[in-house]
Amino acid sequence: MVIKFGTDGWRAVIAKDFTFENVSKVALAHAEVLRRRNLKRVFIGYDNRFLSENFAREVATIFYSEGFEVNLPPKAVTTPLVSWAVKHRGFDGGVMITASHNPPVYNGYKIKEGFGGAATPEFISEVESFIGKVSPKGSIQEGSLKEQDFTEEYINAVRNGVNLEIFREKVIKVVHDPMFGSSAGYLRRALENTKVTVCEIHAYRDPLFGGRAPEPVEKYARLLMEKVRAEGAFCGIMNDGDGDRVALIDEKGNFVNSQLVFALLMLHLLENKKLKGAIVKTVSTTYLADRIAKHLGVELIETPVGFKHINAVLRQREDVIFGGEESGGYGFPQFTPERDGLLSALNLLELFLLKDKTPSQMVEELFKRFGRAFYKRIDLTVEPKRKEKLKEFIKSPPTSLGGLKVREVKTIDGLKLVFENDGWLLIRPSGTEPLLRIYCEMPQEKLRDEVLKEAQKLFS
Repeated sequence: MVIKFGTDGWRAVIAKDFTFENVSKVALAHAEVLRRRNLKRVFIGYDNRFLSENFAREVATIFYSEGFEVNLPPKAVTTPLVSWAVKHRGFDGGVMITASHNPPVYNGYKIKEGFGGAATPEFISEVESFIGKVSPKGSIQEGSLKEQDFTEEYINAVRNGVNLEIFREKVIKVVHDPMFGSSAGYLRRALENTKVTVCEIHAYRDPLFGGRAPEPVEKYARLLMEKVRAEGAFCGIMNDGDGDRVALIDEKGNFVNSQLVFALLMLHLLENKKLKGAIVKTVSTTYLADRIAKHLGVELIETPVGFKHINAVLRQREDVIFGGEESGGYGFPQFTPERDGLLSALNLLELFLLKDKTPSQMVEELFKRFGRAFYKRIDLTVEPKRKEKLKEFIKSPPTSLGGLKVREVKTIDGLKLVFENDGWLLIRPSGTEPLLRIYCEMPQEKLRDEVLKEAQKLFS
């Protein structure tokens, strides 16, 4: 089989393509690329998925046998922790064994470069070129691997990213759902010695993730929503399987979509924290960001979907203060050039406490200042005819849809139609799953649903 990396790492079905043999091939190729750059120290993390610790130990053993200094933590960690350790603890590179938010049958191999972010396309291409073409330099041997997990140091570093004094002003309860993933306990530990009580659900290892994908989306948030209502909690926080994404439930038990979370975090950094610099968003992210940027005179940069594209901007620009995407992944470059679900959660809580408003009140204030925005995404199974139709539409896009005139067409990632009311529709193939994704954001819910319906008809 041909092993190819997608939007963020190589992911495959366990025991079908994600096997010890194939993982070893990837690790050997990765080691070869690092060796050619004269790099020596590697941090290898893993999540709570089936056999993740075994795959990680296999990778660690290969790197050790190839002459590298290897750190393999004794327990599961989050992807943001791996990124932080690589950047701040002097590692030359990192590996995270995870398939992030994918269904339980998947596992994956994420590569971090020395700057702490996802590997560049150039680096990935070089790794891919060596897969299956390099042999071990010597016999595979078990060795003395370092076993630091840096959990306490990482959590303390995240705590330093917010003003903890505000968390000691008001007694509130927050429900945290790590979705059986490796961020279990992180939020509770980050808020120790404050007046915030953290109540946890799904905070234990289940490699089947309750029989669903560990993705922080509304359809998987039912128990969290019910728990927030039952506990009379201030809000609910949800992280995906490897802890780099976040989702928010308001005090009424309603799901706050990721587009609104992006806008809230962006406003918080610019208005409350007084950070100055550019903002980066993917092409699938809310038009509220454009309105906020215009209102505050801030530069807004748009990229294709995938945090690696945001990373590319971060490497070129030192003035970027925030980057994010519609999937719930938000990054704070001053901390690491990667998404961080824990730091995102603390910043949201800091915002609510500083403004002394509930999540729903903050959303209403956002709408009052910058207009309403209702977002939804639909996934269609990829079929050859659907792929071909998308190619046709990219070449010859419609001038109107659902009675709305198209104001602008963007093709940096799939096909994006921007309408006269600032609403938009994006159609693109997934980079990690066999799906065609259809995204839509409109000023009214009914209009959003109508446009999505018309969009699906295009591919029927």
